[in-house]
Amino acid sequence: MIKVLVVDDSPSEMAKFRDLLSKHDFEIIEANNGEQGVAMATEHLPDIVLMDIVMPEMNGFQATRKITRGKTTSHIPVVMISTKNQETDRVWGKRQGAKAYLCKPVDETELLATIRTAME
Repeated sequence: MIKVLVVDDSPSEMAKFRDLLSKHDFEIIEANNGEQGVAMATEHLPDIVLMDIVMPEMNGFQATRKITRGKTTSHIPVVMISTKNQETDRVWGKRQGAKAYLCKPVDETELLATIRTAME
């Protein structure tokens, strides 16, 4: 079973991801902000991370950078998922180490395909 860490501060978005991923038999771990996301990535070593950007305390760009450059977590692919849809956000996300960047609302088929591709 693929273990997915979802990092998002919105309870409604988290519920959408939980529903979508669980019906495709993913194991889901949840974090409510970037700091918690980095800690959970280090502790649980998920197969992939789905990362929001706009969050309190530590934003998704900072958390992605910490995960993708961390000694024990650098192998974990990160997919950024945000309402920020500017090209500069996409470029900055990739520069932080993200494997992919999707915009909300996320299409189920696109998300599943992106997870598969990012994990290759």
